[in-house]
Amino acid sequence: MSKSSNTLLALVLGGAIGAAAGILYAPEKGTKTRKDLSKKAKKEQEKLVKQLKETRESLTDNAQQAKLSFEEKLNSTISTASHKADDVIATLESKLAELRLQNAKLQKDATVEKAKVKTEKALS
Repeated sequence: MSKSSNTLLALVLGGAIGAAAGILYAPEKGTKTRKDLSKKAKKEQEKLVKQLKETRESLTDNAQQAKLSFEEKLNSTISTASHKADDVIATLESKLAELRLQNAKLQKDATVEKAKVKTEKALS
């Protein structure tokens, strides 16, 4: 053990021994001392129960706030992703329309070229 743990242990033991000696040599009767100790123990128990209740309520509130914050961030992220997906789809649709126009022009040019070739063969 370290020196600080030994010191702490000595202080706790000293306090316990002092409390026991005080109770044993108290000028009051044993029944009164026990009643007083019982009252003090009940008061401390009530304090502890109250502190536990407050801590539980605080943790519940914090958890609820964290949940709401997470849900808000999640909804925001989903919304942003949805808008970005819409933008990507719109861009792809635009590119597809351009490609269709280019394809139609190429097919038209190919048809015209075939007609020229047929005409040249027919004339020759």
